[in-house]
Amino acid sequence: MARKIIHLDCDCFFAAVEMRDNPALRDIPLAIGGSAERRGVIATCNYPARAFGVRSAQSTAKALRLCPQLTVIPGEMEKYRRVSQQIMAIYHEYTELIEPLSLDEAYLDVSDCQLCQGSATRIAEQIRARVVAETGITVSAGVAPNKFLAKVASDWNKPDGLCVIPPERVDAFVAELPVKRIHGVGEKTAARLQRLGIESCADLQRQTLAQLVDQFGRFGTRLYEVCRGRDDRPVRTSRERKSVSVEHTYPQDLPDLASCRAQLPMLRQQLAARFQKLRDRHSISGAVVKIKFHDFSQTTAEQAVGEVQPEHFERLLAEAWGRGEKPVRLLGLGYRLSDQRPVQGEQLSLF
Repeated sequence: MARKIIHLDCDCFFAAVEMRDNPALRDIPLAIGGSAERRGVIATCNYPARAFGVRSAQSTAKALRLCPQLTVIPGEMEKYRRVSQQIMAIYHEYTELIEPLSLDEAYLDVSDCQLCQGSATRIAEQIRARVVAETGITVSAGVAPNKFLAKVASDWNKPDGLCVIPPERVDAFVAELPVKRIHGVGEKTAARLQRLGIESCADLQRQTLAQLVDQFGRFGTRLYEVCRGRDDRPVRTSRERKSVSVEHTYPQDLPDLASCRAQLPMLRQQLAARFQKLRDRHSISGAVVKIKFHDFSQTTAEQAVGEVQPEHFERLLAEAWGRGEKPVRLLGLGYRLSDQRPVQGEQLSLF
């Protein structure tokens, strides 16, 4: 029997909470993020801001160039967590099979839910109505037989939309689906696919598994499956924590490798403090260094190692910096983690 999966995604969540609490912000371009003077980035923005090209993960400086009248506020994470808890509590009244992806996004498996006569569409409609009535936040929903299609569907009629893909419509829907709508296909992968003459999933279906693996490695297998509407991943109620990291964006670019190396002791200290809270359940299995250069290009270097020493980070830093040899705006350190004992993983937030 086909699963009944709902993907629920709050519309511009942080901005929506601020607009709810301050009506003066509702009709103006609004973003939540760090200040341009401190080289901050946009966490999210409302739809008036998106009309100017403002996007999440964009530098605040660029966002202000695109939209000089943009109002940028720092936001209150504790407030957003409280609203998220209210919304998740509503979801739990319909099913315990919930996989949160962040504060504002989750998969629900309602295959066995008997509410609303067992209709996943009616459940999604009822949840959306309740969330807006009880929290003032609109939620877009996608209903489909699997997680891949449900996520695509939730983005189909945003904001405040609902899209349903019943099992009998899957083949027709994916045939016309542009490959750029596949989660994981970014600009570079989309450009590679376009060079191969592939614009839609119907085009992708003409490629053999061997061809896609040859072109895209392990991701080729994923492309082969999802372009046919297949996705067997279950909704997972717990997620294994695989890494812990710290990073810092510098007000002034770090000009050379020596200045980057000088930042390592402070970052190592912050990373150790963060790992201290996890060491009862996790052990270290590797070290990672992340660099974002002044032109926003970025790279990571990592090494599998059980006991990380300062020299490991120094070697990885030199390796990563050597790929660009340009001024650095962001530097990060991390540990890869493995479970020490079979326990439920800690839910990670994307924010």
